[in-house]
Amino acid sequence: MEKCRKQKYFLQVFGCQMNVHDAEKLAGVLEKMGYSRAATAEEADLILLNTCCVRENAENRLYGHLGNLKPLKINKPDLMIGVGGCMAQLPSVRAKIEADYPYIDLLFSAFNLHQIPELIMKIRETGSRILEVPSEGQIIEDLPVTRNSPFQAWVTVIYGCNNFCTYCIVPYVRGREQSRRPEKIMEEIRGLAMAGVKEVTLLGQNVNSYGLDFPAEERKDFADLLAAINRIDGITRIRFQTSHPKDLSDKLIRQMATAEKVCEHLHLPLQAGSDKILKLMNRKYTRDDYLRLVEKLRAQIPNLALTTDLIVGFPGEEEADFRDTLDLVEKIGFDAAFTFAYSPRVGTQAAKMTNQVSEGDKMDRLYRLIEVVNKQAKAANQRLEGMVETILVEGPSPKKKEIYTGRTRSNKLVLFAPPETAGDLIGKEFKVKIKKGLTYTLQGELIK
Repeated sequence: MEKCRKQKYFLQVFGCQMNVHDAEKLAGVLEKMGYSRAATAEEADLILLNTCCVRENAENRLYGHLGNLKPLKINKPDLMIGVGGCMAQLPSVRAKIEADYPYIDLLFSAFNLHQIPELIMKIRETGSRILEVPSEGQIIEDLPVTRNSPFQAWVTVIYGCNNFCTYCIVPYVRGREQSRRPEKIMEEIRGLAMAGVKEVTLLGQNVNSYGLDFPAEERKDFADLLAAINRIDGITRIRFQTSHPKDLSDKLIRQMATAEKVCEHLHLPLQAGSDKILKLMNRKYTRDDYLRLVEKLRAQIPNLALTTDLIVGFPGEEEADFRDTLDLVEKIGFDAAFTFAYSPRVGTQAAKMTNQVSEGDKMDRLYRLIEVVNKQAKAANQRLEGMVETILVEGPSPKKKEIYTGRTRSNKLVLFAPPETAGDLIGKEFKVKIKKGLTYTLQGELIK
């Protein structure tokens, strides 16, 4: 009798690092069921898309991907296709998938990852679709995880968000803030260190509010958590994202400066440089607040690399408001920035605002902003020319296998040619001399 072929899964991930880490949990759950990872969607028996709903074009991309999957389903009727993540929780998306994509079998969210085996079995047994998605609930801990790297790991410290920025759908789909117990986080990271992980990145929609939902008598804040993780043997680098400017305390800045394993990089979303727009966004800080925060950070961490998020074309933004953003960006000098044209999301307050900005003005401002940001990024990288940096080697470049990549503590990507007798560099730290600074990368030379 022919041995049964092992079922294969294929994951496609969109959006933030939280989604990437959720996909690692999905992989762990599926592999525990007996599935193995497929190299391509064509060879899979199960395809799961983990989606993001922060911007409108992400929704359009999803429908494009779903359309591309239809021929696979026709050729392989037993193929199961599921859509998860934030977008699966939007009523409009669920209704459209139910009506227009009858070959999609499953919708799921971050709140029921633990139920995936049960849902898959039910669909296999009954042939019915399961499109009901929990919109809230308690996140289940201790799910199996299949990590993408043996020496780098994502670790969630807080779920959800309480901020309700007027442009953002995340609090509605990820729920309110739920901090993980510090003992569970420490247990997870100690296990990672024992398994050979060198670098951990702590994740949350707003890591700075970690612990605020604990009872006062047992409260540990994010600075306390960093201090505890800094003492774990084996871990050499600690990163975290994302930080909300209104919650970045002096205590946290001091901890970032003194904890030797905390890397000299901070992603601190500005979003806009106009006080009028910041107020409309419900960001709860002013441009001067942000500027003073940056001054504090650079006074205590002089070699800090600062990156940010910026939105142009928010409802009500006039040319003068955009110029305020350009002015503040030029004053601060970011190492890099993710720049976006505002995209209305149904269900948010900003989508209901009447003074929407035209697409033409949005794109004009976006290109002007990108020009400034790219100039700053290149200048920041060029300042490192001739300096020696320590990198954690990540492996061959996806584009050129003969070139290796690694990241500095400040999270800058360094490209270098490995020596012929290098042995296994991957997952180890080495010193490189920076030869050239480009806009998005550094070119370096390994120091023997």
